[in-house]
Parts: sequence; structure tokens; C-alpha cells
Amino acid sequence: MKYRLLAGGSALVLAAALSACSAPSDSANGDGRTTVDVWLMRDSVSAAFQKEFTADFERRHPEIDVKIQIQEWDGIGQKITAALASNDAPDVIEAGNTQVAQYAESGGLLDLTDRKAELNGADWLSGLAEPGAYEGKQYGIPYYAANRVVIHRTDLFEKAGIDAKDLTTREQWIDATTRLNQGGTQGIYLPGQMWYALAGFIWDEGGDLATESGGTWSGALDTPEALRGMAFYKKLQALGNGPKDSDEDDPPQADVMAAEKTAQVISTPGGANVIMEKNPELKGKLAFFPIPGKTADTPGAVFTGGSDLVVPAASAHPEEAVTFIKELTGDTWQKKLAVAMSYVPNRTSLASAVADDPGAAAMAVGAANGRATPNTPGWAAVEAENPIKDYMTAVLTGRDPAKEAAKASQDITRAMNAGS
Repeated sequence: MKYRLLAGGSALVLAAALSACSAPSDSANGDGRTTVDVWLMRDSVSAAFQKEFTADFERRHPEIDVKIQIQEWDGIGQKITAALASNDAPDVIEAGNTQVAQYAESGGLLDLTDRKAELNGADWLSGLAEPGAYEGKQYGIPYYAANRVVIHRTDLFEKAGIDAKDLTTREQWIDATTRLNQGGTQGIYLPGQMWYALAGFIWDEGGDLATESGGTWSGALDTPEALRGMAFYKKLQALGNGPKDSDEDDPPQADVMAAEKTAQVISTPGGANVIMEKNPELKGKLAFFPIPGKTADTPGAVFTGGSDLVVPAASAHPEEAVTFIKELTGDTWQKKLAVAMSYVPNRTSLASAVADDPGAAAMAVGAANGRATPNTPGWAAVEAENPIKDYMTAVLTGRDPAKEAAKASQDITRAMNAGS
């Protein structure tokens, strides 16, 4: 959910973005089979899961071929916006749950309201289903939910004499990370622009990213509470070698933890699978604990996010697209996905699928103090421009926090109310 949208009125930018959309408008094969073009996001599925699902789907639906393209989060908003405005959109797109309303508002998505029953809509997670709806119509089909935890190296923790079960407060976490940050070990890899983690620290302090009054939204990074959240982020980020001017995708933090002696990263639990795929020697050496809170009785606040699957209005094969979604979001593959990637399934009745999963268990603790970004289409404009990232880099490189927060808050206010 980290991306930039098209700047309004820029024909050159639109043309460039459209050229990046690689899904053909007519994907019927010469043998009578139909190819469904699908965009899934980086790390939403493992390579093994993708291979297994595709093989099973094509066996069960011999008239359909599946072509899955893995997309990067960085810049995906611009790419999706361009695809929805074109005549050669893919058939299925994975979209961040908080972004569906913005895409629906543009008129570029297929209304799937009348397909809710066959897609098991009776017990969808509200945190996925509600953002997937716009003006009473369902456009996004819940795919999976997740929130961030701390993935840590058990061997490095043991060497430092640290038991992760004891890390229930921020103070204990900082002390342990300080001890880990020596002897060639990076205590934590925390890039400077992981703004979802910052949001959690701000919420812990009683602040917010933006507030609404009388139908008007205002940025709130310059409140005392939000400034305290940023101060904690800066303190934690300094206990590692993370870049101050990029997010977790640049470089991919799974690559960093797989290649270096890095004790911790903040990630969804599924990130551990990606790390082990890149470095099998770490199998059995990764574990999880909830992000600590200010006090031991309350876990750290986390953004409860996830993804929905949408069908572009320009899809050449909407029925086949729904068939694909029905399989991927059905009982069998939701359970497999939850276990494979440590995600929360899209339906409450499937929660038992991860009851014995350590990562999901840690995630569930954090979810008890879960929050979300402002629930309004205007928030998409904030993520598109993302002044929060620039603000974080400015503070981490020594600029005045209060001044930079005031500037970023003004940018948030302008972006959220631009269309009103």
C-alpha cells in the first residue's frame, strides 16, 4: 500500500504508465483456452504456493490458463490507475484494502455485489470487506488480513541472553535491541520510511495521522502525541543500519535479514517464509513476538491491513476472473495460504486454520490493539504523495521535528481535501 498515483492532466505520464501495463486485452488462446491475467503483490504468496495453486486451478478448470504477474508495491498505485483507465487491464488485481474505495470512485472496477453469496460473503472479515465497499456496492473481495510483528533470530537472541517473551514494553525492547547491536550484529533493521510502523507508535501515544471535524480532514503529525511517536521511531531506528531515505522495499528487508547478521525486522509473519526461501540456513532460527507497547498490559498498536481482489471494469474475461477469485478465496486455498504465509484468513469461520501457527499467534495479540488509516477515499491521495515518508527522512537526518511535522500535516490536509 505504498505507491504514487498519476499526476492529473499529464498525458506523458499516463502514456508511460499505460505502456507498463503488460496484460493483453485479448488473451484467448488458439486452443480455445482462456488466459486469466492476474496481478498479485510482492510477498503476498510464496513461489511454492503460487506454483501449487496454479497447477491445481488449471487442473480443475481445464478451459482456463492462469498468468500471474508479481507486482512491486512501490509505484503500484500509478500502474493500477493507468490499467483501470485503459482497454487492456488485467483480469484480477490485488489491491490494498484501504485503496479499493479510491479505485471504485474512479469507475474502473466491476461491481461484484451480486456475487457476494457465492464468494462466501456472509462471514468476511469486516476489516477487509468494509474498505472493499463503496457507496453500498462491493468491489473488493477479501483476500487476506495481516498486521506486523517482530521477526527475530532466535540464535542471536540466545547468544545475547535475551528471551523474547520478556519483551513486553518499549523500554525492554530498546534495552534488548541495544544489547543485540554489537559484535557485528545489527540490532534491528528498520528503514527510515516504514510509516506503518510509525503510525503504530503514534497511536500508542494517543495521536493519529489525521483527524476529521465537520467533514474536513486535517493532518495531525504535529501534535505532541504524534511527535512523541516519531521520537521513539528515531530512537529505535538508530539501533541498526537501516537507510534513512527509503522504505522496507528498497532494498527488500527480507534480503537484508537473509544476507546479514540482523537480529530483528518489523514485518508480517509471512516475511519469515520469504527470508528462509532466500537463506535456507535460517530455517528453525526465526521466531515472532508482538510489537511491544508502552506498558506490559497493552501490546503495541498496529495497522491491521491486508488485501482485496478486484476485477477491472475493462477485464476481457470477467467471468473467468470471478472463477479465479472464488478458488483463491475459498476454504481450501484460504487455509493453505494462511498456513503458508502466516496470514489471517479472509473469513472468521476459517480462523482455526492458524491456531497452531506461532506467527499468526503473535499477530493475533497485536491485532487486539489494531487500528486503520482514515477510512475515506481522500486517504489514497495522501499515500500517493506520501509526505509522511519525506517527514520521517527529514527528522532522521537531523531536521527540526516540529517544523517538519507541521509541514507534513499541511500536505496531508491539502491532499485529503483536494477533491472536496
